[in-house]
Amino acid sequence: QVQVVESGGGLVQPGGSLRLSCTVSGSIFSAYDMGWYRQVAGQQRELVAAITSGGGTYYVDFVKGRFTISRDNAKGTLYLQMNSLKPEDTAVYFCNREVARLRLAWGQGTQVTVSS
Repeated sequence: QVQVVESGGGLVQPGGSLRLSCTVSGSIFSAYDMGWYRQVAGQQRELVAAITSGGGTYYVDFVKGRFTISRDNAKGTLYLQMNSLKPEDTAVYFCNREVARLRLAWGQGTQVTVSS
């Protein structure tokens, strides 16, 4: 059974950095186009960044230049390096396959709180 586990969130001051990790077990991770998503309470989950199986990347405008998505196929792990964090980045962050109809069961997510 495929399992998705996110980690690395926490409380950080504005301008700080965090590195999120997402481990996908029980699957052919290397073949998946993957994405990081975030959800603020009461709002819809939204895509933040994506990476193809070949390593091509995509970022939404509000994280460009601040966030970096990467992957380690040998470890079955997806990463999100977040720099210059802002209070509006506060959300629960999830990872999943980028194509909606191929989505895996969502993990628990990891909470990121940016506050002074």
